[in-house]
Amino acid sequence: MVHNKLLRSFFVVQGSFRMPVSLTFRQWVRDQLQPSVRGLRDRSMFGGVGIYAGDWFFALLAEDRLYLKVDDSNRADFVAAGMGPFHPFGDDRLVMQYYEVPLEVIEKQALLAAWAAKAIAVAMAAKKPKKSVISKPAKSQNKIQKKTTRKTPSR
Repeated sequence: MVHNKLLRSFFVVQGSFRMPVSLTFRQWVRDQLQPSVRGLRDRSMFGGVGIYAGDWFFALLAEDRLYLKVDDSNRADFVAAGMGPFHPFGDDRLVMQYYEVPLEVIEKQALLAAWAAKAIAVAMAAKKPKKSVISKPAKSQNKIQKKTTRKTPSR
């Protein structure tokens, strides 16, 4: 059972990747988002928590911090508040497109709703469209006709 405890707190062999989230913080963030986010659900992942609006992954919780998805349309809000990106390994090796939300924003439901709406829009815009199914081109009618009108050798 020790193995299961290690998996729950999720350590990566290379070092410092750990994203535990307290149940209290997780529930508080859910309570703050619930009135404004349609289809809100969350899911434990890698020791942290992924937050969805329907099928759109727009936020994550790690080490009792809320991070929202960003792009050029909303990044300035986070930078102006002095917040930075999520670094899953604790250093600059990998930077994800999620920025930390200031505590003051989480505390005010109306303000958090506006920030979350922008993050959901970013998630929806970033979703890659499904590749269309391309059917194989039909055999040329000429080839079909050649096969059916083949001359039989004369004897």
